Amino acid sequence: MPRAEVAMNRRTFLVVGAGAVGAAACGEPGRDRRPPAAAGTPSPGGEPAPRTPAFDLEELTVAELSDGMARGRWSSADLVRQYLARIEALDQRGPRLRALIAVDPGAEDAARALDEERRTRGARGPLHGVPVIVKDNLDTAGPLATTAGSLAFTGNVAARDAFVVERLRAAGAVLLGKANLSEWANFRSTRSSSGWSAVGGQCRNPYVLDRNPCGSSSGTGAAIAASYAAVGVGTETDGSIVCPSNSCGLVGIKPTVGLVSRRGIVPISHSQDTAGPMARTVADAAALLGAMAGPDPGDAATTAGAGHVEGDYTKFLDPRGLNGVRIGVARRHFGFHPDVDRLMEEALKTLAGAGAVLVDPADLPSHGTFEEAEFTVLLYEFKAGLNAYLAGTPPAVKARTLEALIAFNEAESEREMPYFGQEIFLRAQACGPLTDRKYVEALAECRRKSRAEGIDAVLARHRVEAIVAPTGGPAWVTDLVNGDHFGGGSSTAAAVAGYPNITVPAGFVRGLPVGISFFSTAWREGPLIRMAYAFEQATKHRRPPQFVPTLGT
Repeated sequence: MPRAEVAMNRRTFLVVGAGAVGAAACGEPGRDRRPPAAAGTPSPGGEPAPRTPAFDLEELTVAELSDGMARGRWSSADLVRQYLARIEALDQRGPRLRALIAVDPGAEDAARALDEERRTRGARGPLHGVPVIVKDNLDTAGPLATTAGSLAFTGNVAARDAFVVERLRAAGAVLLGKANLSEWANFRSTRSSSGWSAVGGQCRNPYVLDRNPCGSSSGTGAAIAASYAAVGVGTETDGSIVCPSNSCGLVGIKPTVGLVSRRGIVPISHSQDTAGPMARTVADAAALLGAMAGPDPGDAATTAGAGHVEGDYTKFLDPRGLNGVRIGVARRHFGFHPDVDRLMEEALKTLAGAGAVLVDPADLPSHGTFEEAEFTVLLYEFKAGLNAYLAGTPPAVKARTLEALIAFNEAESEREMPYFGQEIFLRAQACGPLTDRKYVEALAECRRKSRAEGIDAVLARHRVEAIVAPTGGPAWVTDLVNGDHFGGGSSTAAAVAGYPNITVPAGFVRGLPVGISFFSTAWREGPLIRMAYAFEQATKHRRPPQFVPTLGT
C-alpha cells in the first residue's frame, strides 16, 4: 500500500496514494456516485499565443504604488480602473486565466473615498488606496457572495467581513475582487484538479497556460503573478499558500496559526487553517502581513498569540539578514526532480555566500510518519467546522450541513461533478464528533511528531534558526481526467505543527517557477522574513509571466 502523501494545499490538499488515505477514513460511507467526465474535453492550452496589452502597473510594488499616490502621479481610483482593465483583458479574454470569480462593483467608489481621505487627513499607512485581491473563501460583506467555488454558495452573501478583510479595509486597502480557488479548498475529492471550481472554472498558470497554478489559492496566485493587483490573500491548511506561490513565481507567507484570525473564513481545520499574504516581493508580503495580523475576540487562537504580533513586519527587511544565521537543510525533501535539486544546490550556495552557516543534512526525525494521522484530523475537523460555519450562513444558503451539501452535489452533479467527485466529503460525513478517540489520538500524534519530534527537534539538535527545503516542483499539465500530478514538496510539517513557512522564488525549470521554503517554530515570522528577504535580494529570481500557451514537446 503506498504511503499517503497528503500535501493539502489549503487548501491544496493534493493526495498521492489514495489507497493509503482511504485507510485513514472515518468509515465506509458508500460508493461515490458521479457521472463520467465528458469525452473530448478540450485542453486548457494549445491555442495561439495570446496578445497581452502593455500595462503601466505591471510588477509595481506596494511601496511604488503608495509613493505614486503620495506624489500625485495617480490616485487610488486610477489604480482601480487600470487594474480592472487588466483583469478584463486577461481573465475572460486573451489568455483567459480565470483567476477571479468576481470584481467588487464598489471598488472605485471606495478608492475615491480613500483619495479624499488622503487629501484631507493623510494616508492611514502603506496600504492606503492599494487594491488587493482576496480568495473567495473569505467572507466579504455584500454585495459579493462568498462561494468557496461552489454553486451551493451562490447565495452566501455575508452580513459582515471576515476579520482579515476588516483589517485590510481599516488599513486603507481597496478590495478589488475575489479570487477563484480549488472548490472547497480542494477538500472534496482525491482526484481533483487544483484551481477548478464550478463557479470559476479552471484557473490557468500565467507562465504556461496549460500548466496548473496549484492550489487551493490558485486564483490568488495567478492573479498576483499576472499583476491584477500588487498583493493578495490566500489561505492554507497544508500547502495552499506556498504551493501556488511556488507555481506562480511568488512570495507566500503561511503564518503561525493564531497570528491571523480565521473568523469568517470557510473552514477545513481549526488546528491548521490560516490566511496569509501572497505577493511578488518579500517586502510586499511583509507589509500585507502587518495589516492582517492581530488579535480577534472572535478567534481564541489569536488572543493567545497576541503578544507575538510584531505589527510592522517590514522592519525585518535586512539585505544582510543571512549573515551568521544557522540554517538546516531538510535533504529528505530533495530528490523528486533533478532540475529542482540543481536549483536548490544553487540556492544553498547563495545562502552560504551571504554568510549563512548551513547544517546539511538536518532532516526531521518524524519525516513521512504522520500524514495519515493528519488526514484523519482534517476529516473530523472539516465536518465539525463546516457544519458550524453553515449554521451561520444567510437563509439563501439552503444546504445547512455537510450532509445537505453532499445531496446538493448529487442533485447538481452535471455542473458540480463533471470531472471528479466528493470522496472526501463522504469520508468526512462518516466521522463522529471531536470527542472520538480516533480523532483525539490522531491530533496528539500530529502535534507530537510535527513539533517535539519534528521541527523543534531539528532546531534544538542542530542549533539552527530555520530549515530550508524545496517548496515544490515545476507546475504540471492540468488534467481534468486524472487530476493533479503533484511531484513533491515540503509544506506538511509546518502546516501540521501550525508553524510559519515562507516560500521565495528560487529560479525556473524550462520557464516554470520553483521556490525555496524557510520554516521554523511558532511566531518566528520576523526572522524568517529577514532570511527570505536577504535571499531574494541576493538572487532576484522573480520575473513576470509571458502567458505561453504550452511548452510543447
